[in-house]
Amino acid sequence: MSRVYVTGLGVVSSLGFGRDAYWKAVVEGRSGFSTIESFDTKTLDRTVAAEVKGFSPRDFLTAAEARRMGRCSAFALAAARMAVTDAGLLPKHLAGDRTSVILGTTMGEADVIGELEESWIHGGNDAVLPNKLPLYGSTLLPIHLARAFGARGMVQTLPAACAAGNYSIAFAADLIRAGRADVVITGASELLQKLQFAGFVRLGAVAPERCQPFDKNRKGLIVGEGAGVLVLESEAHAVRRGATPMAEIGGTGLACDAHHITRPHPEGIGSLVAMREAIARSGVTADDIDFINAHGTGTHANDKVEALVIREVFGSRPVAVSSMKGMLGHCMGAASALEAVACVLTVQTGIYPPTVSYETPDPECDLNLVANRAASGRADIVLNNALAFGGYDAVVAFAKPGRLPDPNEAYRAALSDNAAAAAAAVAP
Repeated sequence: MSRVYVTGLGVVSSLGFGRDAYWKAVVEGRSGFSTIESFDTKTLDRTVAAEVKGFSPRDFLTAAEARRMGRCSAFALAAARMAVTDAGLLPKHLAGDRTSVILGTTMGEADVIGELEESWIHGGNDAVLPNKLPLYGSTLLPIHLARAFGARGMVQTLPAACAAGNYSIAFAADLIRAGRADVVITGASELLQKLQFAGFVRLGAVAPERCQPFDKNRKGLIVGEGAGVLVLESEAHAVRRGATPMAEIGGTGLACDAHHITRPHPEGIGSLVAMREAIARSGVTADDIDFINAHGTGTHANDKVEALVIREVFGSRPVAVSSMKGMLGHCMGAASALEAVACVLTVQTGIYPPTVSYETPDPECDLNLVANRAASGRADIVLNNALAFGGYDAVVAFAKPGRLPDPNEAYRAALSDNAAAAAAAVAP
């Protein structure tokens, strides 16, 4: 199996556009929260979100592209163009059946359905604009990107709830390892949409003004939006064109709690499997992990269970942990993709993003948090956690190039360990 390198990053977020502006805001611990402007909130008792402001599709898309896609797709294509430019990829590197596009989302272009429904309710069939209908569908996100870059390999949308970004990155890496692609444009995009926002408010999951991951007095999440895109390449392709890898994709762990649609299993059985699998498939041990970007939503149950799982995996070892959702909000399907971008930059710079708005320690979340200010330390291997509704659990490891063992050896060892564990589980 090939090593899989990250060679380019692209970002559309409430903290800024492009990796440099985004990373500067993250390191400084800025908040992307503001009063919602994209829809009317007068019937809701929550009005704050991490909304992308100042985004004009025409800054990144042609007029024809802007006409044929919704805002969620525009986020994705804008971030992808940034990532491709960042990677130094030329059209000749992308065109053809060795380039694939794998993207995650939760709601896709759900706002288009909202507009169509409103038109029909208030004006009847004749008020429904035919040119709006082709804009809808989460399946369109990767197709728009494939069309823009001439990519004729596999295209796939993974609607894996709030773990969609990590699921997409894991699947993309597996395509390259299996020899099915040389380049994969991957990540996730999500749009702040009234139905989605109102649903989370109705669930009682949204905080009034700020998100405080792992804080004893946390009151919930802040909904966000945006897109994070990574360019992944096989080692041979990157070397052939003289690219400098930013990071290597290590092991990935995918699992399911199979417990409840909104609550994590109280013992975190799915996330425990995913975290251990990502470490084992990297060919390393828990002692080799330097930093964890936690899912850390700021909701009581999520943070408590995630802290329990981290302690179970790492024991008394004080591995550095942070959640970015106090700055970036919870960007749903795009959350772990945007955080994956930060993980790559952590590997590059040795800077750990801060967990902002942390004030009161919670004994049930006893972790070595990077509280309120960014910190520096070793960042040879970092984990990106995504623990979503429905029990979707996905963990991806990122590492400095050359730090991980041969992926073939790591994979064989992980298979052997899994087989031994399975045999022990059914032994009389």
